[in-house]
Amino acid sequence: MARSPRTRAEARSRRSTRRRRGRRGIVRKLLLALVALIALGIVGVVVAYMLTDIPKPNDRAVSQASVLYYSDGKTEMDRIATVNRESVEIKQVPDGVQHAFIAAEDRTFYDNRGISPKGIFRAISGAVAGEDRGGGSTITQQYVKNYFLTQDRSLERKAREILISVKIDGELSKDEILANYLNTIYFGRGADGIQTASKAYFGKDVSKLTPSEGALLASVIRGPSLYDPALGETQTAAAKERWAYVLDGMVAEGWMTPAERSKQKFPKTIAPKQRSEAASDDIGFITEEVRQELRSRLDLTDADIDRGGFKIVTTIDKDAQESAAAAVKKSRPTGEGTSDLHIGLASIEPGDGAIRAMYGGSRFGTGRYGYFNSAVDGKMQAGSTMKPFTMIAALRKGIPLSTTYSGASPYFNRAFIYDGASATDIQRQGGIVNFGNTSYGPVNMRTATQKSINTYYGQLNLAVTPKSTAESAKDAGVVAYDGDERTALSTGPGNVFGTDAVRVLDMANAYATIAAEGRRATPYYISSVKSTGDQHDLDYTVKKDVRRAFPQDVARDTIQAMSLVNQPGGTGYPTVADLGRPVGGKTGTTSNNYAAWFDGFTPGQLATAVGMYKGDGRLVEKNQLKNLGGFAEVTGGTIPARIWTDYMIGALEGEPVESLPPAGNVTFRPQTSRPTDAPAPITTTQTPVPQPTTTRSTTQEPTSTSSSSTRSSTSTTKSSSTTKSSTTSSTTRSTTRSTTSSSTTRPTTTRPTTTRPTTTAPSPTSTSEPSPTSTRQTPTLPRPSLTPGGSGSAGQGD
Repeated sequence: MARSPRTRAEARSRRSTRRRRGRRGIVRKLLLALVALIALGIVGVVVAYMLTDIPKPNDRAVSQASVLYYSDGKTEMDRIATVNRESVEIKQVPDGVQHAFIAAEDRTFYDNRGISPKGIFRAISGAVAGEDRGGGSTITQQYVKNYFLTQDRSLERKAREILISVKIDGELSKDEILANYLNTIYFGRGADGIQTASKAYFGKDVSKLTPSEGALLASVIRGPSLYDPALGETQTAAAKERWAYVLDGMVAEGWMTPAERSKQKFPKTIAPKQRSEAASDDIGFITEEVRQELRSRLDLTDADIDRGGFKIVTTIDKDAQESAAAAVKKSRPTGEGTSDLHIGLASIEPGDGAIRAMYGGSRFGTGRYGYFNSAVDGKMQAGSTMKPFTMIAALRKGIPLSTTYSGASPYFNRAFIYDGASATDIQRQGGIVNFGNTSYGPVNMRTATQKSINTYYGQLNLAVTPKSTAESAKDAGVVAYDGDERTALSTGPGNVFGTDAVRVLDMANAYATIAAEGRRATPYYISSVKSTGDQHDLDYTVKKDVRRAFPQDVARDTIQAMSLVNQPGGTGYPTVADLGRPVGGKTGTTSNNYAAWFDGFTPGQLATAVGMYKGDGRLVEKNQLKNLGGFAEVTGGTIPARIWTDYMIGALEGEPVESLPPAGNVTFRPQTSRPTDAPAPITTTQTPVPQPTTTRSTTQEPTSTSSSSTRSSTSTTKSSSTTKSSTTSSTTRSTTRSTTSSSTTRPTTTRPTTTRPTTTAPSPTSTSEPSPTSTRQTPTLPRPSLTPGGSGSAGQGD
């Protein structure tokens, strides 16, 4: 029996000893438990290792084609994604090509045991966090992952990958592993394996590949849509950078001497991309957009898409799509100067975002512009299709449709010319003019919209501020481009005349926002996707994104003003009146006829934009829309309006005739201040807004499409403004006087004092044709542009 402590110090000492012994006991128990867990883990790993079979390269699950359906979910539209592989032995692959892949993907290949501890840690931590933190996987791991045909990031899948990789490394030679890897890796262009890739990219057997060509193929596997040089300048630049990295790695590993490296040239004889698995007509362009949406919205890789096995229900309406192709074919000009003509059409369901039809060209994958989608890739100045957004800006500020300004032509204001110009300069530069220099008396916003009166809208834009116009356009869905890059919409006073370069698809969406009474929807091509095989587990249904962009009363008054476009005196009359339904719309033609538009909608059904331009889109004489198809000059009220109307007749056949919404009746709210140089309206008295009639007038007004007499034989007579009636301007295309008396000099009607010029045509910097592309990374992967973006010739149009 232990004796009691004699002192307090002895008692404290005994307590301290007992605590130390207790802690040591806990530590021993924890260590024993840890050892037991490790032992059990080792046993589990050993058991799992013993039970895991090594897959063979050709044991991949049988791939199936992905089938695209029209919006009814039953009618097949197209098929994509077929596996195309031809296995080869490693001895058929030149050493330089083998080394290129090892330098690109796994420089420790010959030394590691099939796995990379650092790569495993990144993958596991990413799986736990639900993120993709990069793999750093070995070639062996990549081969295993290709076999599983899954891109999921679960810990279970990663554990199986590690086990199989270790087992493969222990039982197969490095040459066998490398051969299996090269025969199963995906290269894009529908090519699985290096043999089919060699033929797809270089048109030759793999045994004939050079180290430089091997380095390019080793670069492409990182992401075919990002590194295939055939897709455009951006992909070419990325491929060259990666190609150099691969070759430098070969030097670093001793597989190539510096002298040999210096002689390597980036391959120039790359075969054009072939897309045999996609439709070759206009449907092929839609298929490519569906592929892009599978990447961006569903996070599928190119390998996932091309291996197939999906049922994809699109938003495309079969009747509408066929009507679009037929309408363009019927009205597309032929003959001299038309081979490089681009016509794009996009049609969207207002308030939903579903793209019901999209025409990007007649033949996909062939010819000079085989991969260039005129509705998505093409950018052209918007012209007067921008005027409704100035109207929206005004209504949002409480400036009603009754607001009246003088429609006299020309209109002079220092805000529209260069800094420091004198009054004499203003007179010399001509100011803003209406089509044919036709003058009007005092007009309100409805009449100015109906007749596309430039001088009125120039004054209105100063009153609401160009910044407000840009904000309203952006809120509706307009996106501006400078070349291939998105840019801010211009805030110079000339922006009302459409100086920004825009896309057909975005303009259709912006007009759909108006048609939906101010509700903006994100456009989409895919309604649903379901897996049809075992290699994927996917069941996707679109989640629509619809938001309020501007007030309903503002949108309704905007619709009322735009509804006069197909009435006598409107710039779309009589062509658009052939539809026989209430519509809202706007024509648009840029100065010197570099682009022509008709954008419009039927209430609650379809909003459609049709845009056209020539060549590479630069503002040079050869790209003017003149002397085409019997038209001395193509304006928005001619070919675009005809295509729009014919398309809508077919797309809406059998659909009920919908009425326009009632007027919003935005009432006048006094402005506390007016911007400098902003003119005061003549009157702001609120007047009743009559409902437009759908009955076509029997009076034949002279318009740009009313008869053949308005074509080339008469178009050249418009120089005399005194002989041109006010009704002739009903289909007017807004024009801007040039800076000198020469008709070939660039127009300079707008140059804001605080922002970049918005109406001065840029000097051409290149005469080369664009590199076509068919895929892109969303949302900012550049695509080839056929127009210069940003500033340019004033887009005043009809």
